[in-house]
Amino acid sequence: MATKERLIFKGVSEIVGTEDMGLLILTDENNMRQISIVCDKAMAVQLELRTKEIPIVNIMLPEVLCRMQGINPDSGYELLIDDLVEGQYRTTLYDKKTKKAEIIRASDAVLLSYVGKIPIYIDSVLLARQSVAYSENSRGVSLPVNTISDKMLQAALEKAILEENYELASHLRDEKKRRERNSNKANNLSEIDERG
Repeated sequence: MATKERLIFKGVSEIVGTEDMGLLILTDENNMRQISIVCDKAMAVQLELRTKEIPIVNIMLPEVLCRMQGINPDSGYELLIDDLVEGQYRTTLYDKKTKKAEIIRASDAVLLSYVGKIPIYIDSVLLARQSVAYSENSRGVSLPVNTISDKMLQAALEKAILEENYELASHLRDEKKRRERNSNKANNLSEIDERG
């Protein structure tokens, strides 16, 4: 049986060079390892409103729904990040009482966890593979290359080449090729299924 570890939301960070993306930083309970979840700017703003305790959030949709539905730490819900699929963390919302489960976008899961005080977990193997050491006062954040979008990967590759950082460029090019191979395999399987 797979083991899981509880994650704690630490904050929102910028991705230097982009205006439309942010990073959600989560750590294990011991503050030893961290993962970063890429999110859109709107989600970064939503979480910043809550961390800064802006009063308007009390009448915003997530808070109102959590109150109306009685969602709290004792309501029997939990969130689990259990895989990485095409650069996105696969996250599931579980209702332990009814045994219902629904896939939810990872950044939305972080917001729901924060608002409803729902515990969020990650598969232990996935945490070990995707995490980096956590440093509370760090000025930068490491981000596994397999969690960034194709657009961000291409921009990072171009920047690495421009800055003559050939080791990084090689690593980024390898990730790009890996994604292309996986995409081609998926397309070939899709064609076989359509013919079969």
